[in-house]
Amino acid sequence: MERVFEQLQNRWPFTFRYRKEIPKKEINAKLTSVDTDLGKVLFVDNSSIRPDGGLIEVIDKHGDYRAILSSESKHQGNDVQKILAGEKQGKNKDQDLMVAGNAIERVHKNIQEFRNFMINERHFPYVVFLQGSNFATETFFVRSVDGRDIKIAHDAGNMNRIDRVSASSYGMEINRNYCRNVFVELDGNTQMLQAASLYFQADSWYANEMAIILWEVASTSIEILFEDLIENRS
Repeated sequence: MERVFEQLQNRWPFTFRYRKEIPKKEINAKLTSVDTDLGKVLFVDNSSIRPDGGLIEVIDKHGDYRAILSSESKHQGNDVQKILAGEKQGKNKDQDLMVAGNAIERVHKNIQEFRNFMINERHFPYVVFLQGSNFATETFFVRSVDGRDIKIAHDAGNMNRIDRVSASSYGMEINRNYCRNVFVELDGNTQMLQAASLYFQADSWYANEMAIILWEVASTSIEILFEDLIENRS
């Protein structure tokens, strides 16, 4: 995120800022600005959300900061590493594979909070990188130290956790940029959907891979907001 922030400053004649958290007070204020019935509940005065990668914003022609990129990176599933190291798993240390847990489902909280923050925007620049054996997108085998080929099945319910996260992108195709809001017709009414851009793979994400995707999403945000930014050109 810091690399993308620097590149944005070099590429565009706009004013950007990078911060690590979004206060709930600010989120609630955004909700209330849309409808006075929204954004009323706040029990912990200094509560906030802290996406792993923070938040990048740009100042528009009205002097307001507009979000153009936020991101998280999550890991779940160490089966490949354990197999290669010859380490057994499970309570009795007699299993090649560990049944996946549900910790990854916590990612939905920040996504929903960011939706509240972006309620009046035409874009949703929230990117989540998910890595580990629990996010395999295809079946593969790992050679153990004793010569066995152990199967990592991408469609095994006890292993794969992609389906636990895909609700945040409305079940759309994974590994795609959904920065532009999606509009659907329901009984003659248009409804706006804000989908997280979810990127899954079993291998670890490299910094350059993430930077390319983050740059694409940030660029999409600027394209959508461009008419609101042009008076800030030098």
